[in-house]
Amino acid sequence: MLRTHTCGKLRRADEGQTVTLSGWVNSYRDHGENLVFVDLRDRYGLTQVVFNTEEDSEIDELARKLRREDVINIEGVVRYRGDDLVNPRLETGEIEVRAHSLKVFSRSLTPPFEIDGTELPNEELRLKYRFVDLRRAPLQENMVLRHKLTQAVRGYFNDREFLEIETPILGRSTPEGARDYLVPSRVHHGAFYALPQSPQIYKQILMVSGYDRYYQIARCFRDEDLRADRQPEFTQIDLEMAFVERDDILGLIDGLVSHVVKEVKDIDLQTPLPRYTYADVMERYGTDKPDLRFGLELVDIGEVAAASDFGVFKSVIEKGGRVRGINAKGAAEKYSRRLLDKDLKDFVGEYGAKGLAYMKVAGGKLESTIAKFFSEEQQQQIIQMMNGEDGDLLLFVADDAPVTSAALAALRNRLGRELELYDPAEFCALWVVDFPLVTWNEDEQRYDAEHHPFCEPNSEDRELLNTDPGKVRADSYDLVINGYEAASGSVRIHDSEVQQTVFDLLNIKAEEAEERFGFLLEALRYGAPPHAGIALGLDRWVMLLAGNDNIREVVAFPKTQRASDLLSGAPAKVDEHQLKDLRIEIEGLDEE
Repeated sequence: MLRTHTCGKLRRADEGQTVTLSGWVNSYRDHGENLVFVDLRDRYGLTQVVFNTEEDSEIDELARKLRREDVINIEGVVRYRGDDLVNPRLETGEIEVRAHSLKVFSRSLTPPFEIDGTELPNEELRLKYRFVDLRRAPLQENMVLRHKLTQAVRGYFNDREFLEIETPILGRSTPEGARDYLVPSRVHHGAFYALPQSPQIYKQILMVSGYDRYYQIARCFRDEDLRADRQPEFTQIDLEMAFVERDDILGLIDGLVSHVVKEVKDIDLQTPLPRYTYADVMERYGTDKPDLRFGLELVDIGEVAAASDFGVFKSVIEKGGRVRGINAKGAAEKYSRRLLDKDLKDFVGEYGAKGLAYMKVAGGKLESTIAKFFSEEQQQQIIQMMNGEDGDLLLFVADDAPVTSAALAALRNRLGRELELYDPAEFCALWVVDFPLVTWNEDEQRYDAEHHPFCEPNSEDRELLNTDPGKVRADSYDLVINGYEAASGSVRIHDSEVQQTVFDLLNIKAEEAEERFGFLLEALRYGAPPHAGIALGLDRWVMLLAGNDNIREVVAFPKTQRASDLLSGAPAKVDEHQLKDLRIEIEGLDEE
């Protein structure tokens, strides 16, 4: 072995031992007087190594040429540093290793940025030199956390008789809400595989095949616009169960969340997790993924607004819109008029709002340029409805229901962050259930699936499928953690006739359904059990548990927001002969 111990293991109890260490030079200090100090680093920690160059001329020549990120091997004796020289910031701070041999495995160029620097360079530089970036302690801690989470998940499901079964990476293109990544076939000219957006159809077929408890740490791919919490290739914890109902899945995942959070963060989470309906959270928070670490619930003042003399509010109400607001408690003096009239107004404008009205509570009354349009009685009604107190800032959006929801939900999250209304280390998980089965696509004048086409309609709403589909609830459910969707699932359709009814709603005719999903529909005709499942975003879970808000911090080799890999240069052009084998010609290259 090229080491007897790691760089984070040695303690004072090891004093006197002869040890061998290998790692990277984290820092180098030449103190003169024949002493050279090196902090040697691996992913387990740091150990201070001391070279007495007077005793060995060969070590003298090697040690004085060491620089940061050189990879070395040393052998030496563990010594106590002395009472006055202990470094309390290091777990190995009581000891040092007096080296009597040194071997240099490789020299390093000057790193593009400091591994232990307090200020990070721009993200593009970090991603280009990811092999250096991954040496930083925070990223290594994230990778360890990711490993622990994955192992905790596997242990939990293995203990409950689940089978880990792999599903294909090369499959058939099926519409699942985002663009597929397509892979041309050399053997089948003009035909394409698609990388899976999820193992959805395959895991349903596993249920039909009798494998009643399946899970997989699955790689998935979606060619979609990226955000800080999305990647084109991602990992999900995928599972499916047969002969179960919705509550069985929710109870199982309650236990998983509790188990994982305890194993990874040593946090005791109370279960069962609270459950809210989709209609409830949309009304109270304006979003189906509310962050419940703080309040700021949305309040509808439409009745008072309609009776006021404020034309903007009255006009919106007359057109069937809504006037809703939030109370930023104690924030009246924290936001200047310039911030309110420009910054926050522009912010809600990004979500479709045409404006932002505001009033401050002072002396038991409302202060604002629009307060004069409200009688004293109406002002008191608004204060009461908004639970207002002196010093509060009341913010309102008047528009159609979806715009008021989207704008105020985003504003609520921003205020929660800026006003420090929650503890970033808090872990708040909840369920949102009873999503709509379908939503109306105004542009294309048809219904779209709210989740995906395979969700079981709620049994109480079956009669509405043919008369009022927009009111049909699905037996679907999302797990929300700290304002992020952490998991999504549903009871699946196991009756081929019901499945075709849903396809008809989505304007997927029988012929097209057979063409795209024939293998699933055929399986459902051969004895399909009731089944349900869920998929949890592993990358997002690690991000939340690590306290990050950027998913690239918890993925070893992430893509940029333009879906490129700066480390390898992917995507890249390929040789002409590769295209020729596939009988593919690229048009328009000269125009780029």
